[in-house]
Amino acid sequence: MKQYTDQHYIQKTLDGEIRAFSVLIERYQDFVYTVVVRILKVREEAEEIAQDAFLKAYESLPGYRGESKFSTWLYSIAYRKALDRLRKNNRMKPVELIEEITEGGIETIENALSYLEQAERNKTIERCIGELPEQDAAIIMFYYFEELSVKEIAEITELSADNIKIKLHRSRKKLFTLLKQFVLPEISETNGQAI
Repeated sequence: MKQYTDQHYIQKTLDGEIRAFSVLIERYQDFVYTVVVRILKVREEAEEIAQDAFLKAYESLPGYRGESKFSTWLYSIAYRKALDRLRKNNRMKPVELIEEITEGGIETIENALSYLEQAERNKTIERCIGELPEQDAAIIMFYYFEELSVKEIAEITELSADNIKIKLHRSRKKLFTLLKQFVLPEISETNGQAI
């Protein structure tokens, strides 16, 4: 079966083939939901906001000019809708102080993480990302899981590229601080020796 580009399905949708948009929904629904649930932390709300994001994208499709990738444009809609819901519910997490970690400390944590089993590592990382402030969690998801560029994340979040770089740096530090509570007990259990 031939794999068509997003632009193909966008054009078909604009030409009146409503079913063509369902291909775009299938293509991006998992990641849109994941980003939204990371921000909102409530599955039911995330499902509703993800649906709202697709509806908004569908309604706004005639205005999509293709200056950025469709996925970037869509994630931007979902991201803003999720933040709007947080503001409406007054649930934004305060920014937390970053515990100072030396480069050696980060290296120790990274080395220890490599010894955790893959499934446990993913679960631990997801749990720690869930503890980050909403915007930090979204930026980490965009950068590491969706592999978006700093420029694309800046378009989605409407922040400058320099601001995204700073937030990525700080978010990684916060994430390492959270991961440390899971990793350092692993090291001490083996008397400081890697297994």
